Amino acid sequence: MTRHKLALSACVSTLALAMALPAGAWAAETDVEELVVTARKRDEALIDVPFSVAAQTEAVMRNRGVTNVEELSRTVASFSVQNLGPGQSQVAIRGISAGQIVRDQPGVKEQVGVYLDESVISLSLFTPDLDLFDLNRVEVLRGPQGTLYGSGSLSGTVRYITNQPTTAGFEGVVEATAAKVQGGDVGYSLKGAVNMPLNEQMALRVTAYNEQFAGFIDAVQPDGSVEKDVNDGWRRGVRAALLIKPSENFEITPRVLYQKIDVDGFNRVDVYNILGNQFTTTRPRVQLGGLKQYTQLKEKFEDEFFLADLTLQYDFDGVRLTSISSFTDRDVLVLRDATALTGSITGGSIGLPEAVYTIDAPLYDTTDVKTITQEVRLSSTGDGPLQWVAGAFYSDIDRDYAQDLRVVGFSAATGIPTASDRAPTDSLYYSVVPYKQRQYALFGEATYAVTERLDVTAGLRWSDYKETRTLTFDGIFADKTIEVPGKTKADAWAPRVIVAYEATDDITLNAQVSKGFRLGGINDPLNRPLCTPADFATFNSLSQPSFKNETVWNYEAGLKARLGGGAGQFTLAGFYADINNLQATIDAGSCSSRIIANVESAKSVGFDAEFSYRLTENFDVAATASYNDAELTSSLLDAAGQPIQGLRDGNRLPTVPKFQASFSVGYEREMSNGGSVFSNLTLQHVGKRYTQISDQENNPRSVPLFPNVGGGTATSLIFPLELPSYEIVNLRVGVRGEGWEAAAFVNNLGDERAKLSIDRERGLRARYGFITNAPRTYGATFRKEF
Repeated sequence: MTRHKLALSACVSTLALAMALPAGAWAAETDVEELVVTARKRDEALIDVPFSVAAQTEAVMRNRGVTNVEELSRTVASFSVQNLGPGQSQVAIRGISAGQIVRDQPGVKEQVGVYLDESVISLSLFTPDLDLFDLNRVEVLRGPQGTLYGSGSLSGTVRYITNQPTTAGFEGVVEATAAKVQGGDVGYSLKGAVNMPLNEQMALRVTAYNEQFAGFIDAVQPDGSVEKDVNDGWRRGVRAALLIKPSENFEITPRVLYQKIDVDGFNRVDVYNILGNQFTTTRPRVQLGGLKQYTQLKEKFEDEFFLADLTLQYDFDGVRLTSISSFTDRDVLVLRDATALTGSITGGSIGLPEAVYTIDAPLYDTTDVKTITQEVRLSSTGDGPLQWVAGAFYSDIDRDYAQDLRVVGFSAATGIPTASDRAPTDSLYYSVVPYKQRQYALFGEATYAVTERLDVTAGLRWSDYKETRTLTFDGIFADKTIEVPGKTKADAWAPRVIVAYEATDDITLNAQVSKGFRLGGINDPLNRPLCTPADFATFNSLSQPSFKNETVWNYEAGLKARLGGGAGQFTLAGFYADINNLQATIDAGSCSSRIIANVESAKSVGFDAEFSYRLTENFDVAATASYNDAELTSSLLDAAGQPIQGLRDGNRLPTVPKFQASFSVGYEREMSNGGSVFSNLTLQHVGKRYTQISDQENNPRSVPLFPNVGGGTATSLIFPLELPSYEIVNLRVGVRGEGWEAAAFVNNLGDERAKLSIDRERGLRARYGFITNAPRTYGATFRKEF
């Protein structure tokens, strides 16, 4: 059998067995402690939350080889993350995705809200790549969560829940890891956390980490030399929280977090590059593929993230008042080698000589975001039949985005003047786009126990939103636009109704109807000087000044069951999501631009299932599976009545697989000296996907080349655009004693070369490649608690 069949067989068989057996059919020797979550802003067992929620503790993630949110997504049903390069990930839940968001689309909002405890940290495209060390758990809430979590939660919410300071006692942990990537570099990390009671009313918890990423991509240079492991880098951070308890009823928790990521290159494999490929005749031939890319200059990604928040909590008689104030400051730099893109214009379209089209062309993308949020809420704390929460939310976001394509020496070599109103000499494309976003919201949700077994929940959120922008485009590659203002505003309602029925002491049935929304925004103008007349006519008609809110009506039904008297759990949910005004990303061909157009309707239908069970005192198993049939149910047509960019009724929504599954088996046995040996094997399967909706049209796609760049023995190439399915297997074995653990691991045991997303420039004519994962990685970890 192939690995693909083994993956499906293991996961489906385990889930089928769970569904077929009655609750008490298995009898385990050891019950499993139930995980407590706060998905509804109050403490409750995961199995008791009346909608689809997944949660994993830090220990579980560590055993399964999970080190970031992308790896976590492969072990959670209906949760997917498309890797677009370091620090650039796109999160989707239940197949709801409108297409790849790229750096020059700062006005596009996220479809999934991301929170660190109670603080919003969502940012479209740049999902914070937080270190998972010293977390209590990660929660994934599937389906719209607007009644409690806001407009960024169109299809779901992801919550990083940290370990909090406590006055209960002094404790700490240190962890050291070293790993070698096969064919690549060595990486390592050193992490530590300490909780220090200062007195009976105060405690301080400090977490710090330093991680060196191992590079594994080699970059071929114009002179034929090869730079090894160019995508290495590091992540460093510190988090400190102070608990102050002036009284038994009052808690004050200020916190700061600082993290910086610095990576020297991208995990991109080039299959074709206009400046270096196997078909050139007037330039040195280059054989790409494997784990190689072609570059002329060093690329870089930097992400500096600062968060300061303050949580106040006061308990009255049966009512809790909570206030969360937060401030985030984030600076992101993406430095790309845009020489292939620039060369396709200066050499391919304009016909300038090689001495011009090979001038280094670094493209600096910078994002500076400052966000202030304030949430105040009241919630019930009693044991009565009515449980409720109500509050208000405010956010103020200043997001400054800029691009600068610096082709130093271009004017001197060509005599073409490039200095303009804003663009300095040799900046062929220059943009400054400051955004201001304001949002006010009121929300509330209440659950009433109609009987001992029947609960009804109803919630509602109202949001009012305004966005303003001042746009400056300049340079010879831009349609000059100097300080042109733009604005959009909207309001939205998001209701939710849930019915939960406890059929037996171990089985609960639930059903819900809920609405989610993603705020609209303002479109950028096309880069008209780069457009062919045909492309300008097509895409200019779609480039409306603004795009509308995207909304989802979610209908779902599910069950949650305790198995074996507490030894295991099984959850299953089926859903239908009716999507309106899908904000589809359109790649405007030769214009080297992207716009957002609303497609009238789409849908996602499917299920998500998760199962865990302790078979014996030594063995435990877990499995997840999800199926998402997400597709357009309307078309967007051009003037001739033809679908534009694949926006055709029946085409799949991009970035998400139809089927995804994982299977994990753990083993632990005590030794005679009081310690124990353990192991964990995890298999993850991700199905076929597309990076963009348009990729399923004319796939594989024949693309004409520019014969005047490097000559060439080929006039066109055929590029496959479907991302194949892949399987990742992780193995961890080790020994642990009282307060310590030592383990060896192999991640990506099968050395799978996964294609995570297509990377392209200028409609595939300048570059075609893909973002990939790390090869087989060997490592060891030592962890000491005290």
